[in-house]
Amino acid sequence: MLTHGYASKKASNKRQRGGQKSCSNVFSMFEQSQIQEFKEAFGCIDQDRDGVIKKQDLKETYGQLGKLNVNDEELDEMLNEGKGPINFTVFLTLFGEKLNGTDPEDTILAAFKLFDPNGTGFVNKDEFRRLLMNQADKFTAEEVDQAFALAPIDPTGNIDYKSLCYIITHGDEKEES
Repeated sequence: MLTHGYASKKASNKRQRGGQKSCSNVFSMFEQSQIQEFKEAFGCIDQDRDGVIKKQDLKETYGQLGKLNVNDEELDEMLNEGKGPINFTVFLTLFGEKLNGTDPEDTILAAFKLFDPNGTGFVNKDEFRRLLMNQADKFTAEEVDQAFALAPIDPTGNIDYKSLCYIITHGDEKEES
């Protein structure tokens, strides 16, 4: 989730400035309350309170969570996602990319259409559950239940996947109101 590997200080500063240009709009992606929650999370991870998340900060955070055997490669991988020093703006940008990093709606629709050969706009909930739990990246029953909690399912047990795709890519209107 974060990253490692800093070249020279000059290159690092150059990357940071470039990164900030591309993420100057990141604050408009979130509600003020969400930004505050991210600030709190950033503060919890930035153990030495210097405004930048480093490998030692991650080690200490993992240690507080009881995970003491995190290897340096994992931490480096996380830090490399920032493509330079991870200050709060970069941290917020990483989360923005992850949260808004879903596939485009048409890509998700095309995937669902593979399970809807008749083009009805619906897939059977029970059949889809079976596929999710037994194919590729297998879902647990709990993960399927979480996914189905958002899904518009009609009384006959069919998922309206067009509406679900909209919810996945735009959010659930019920959550926002």
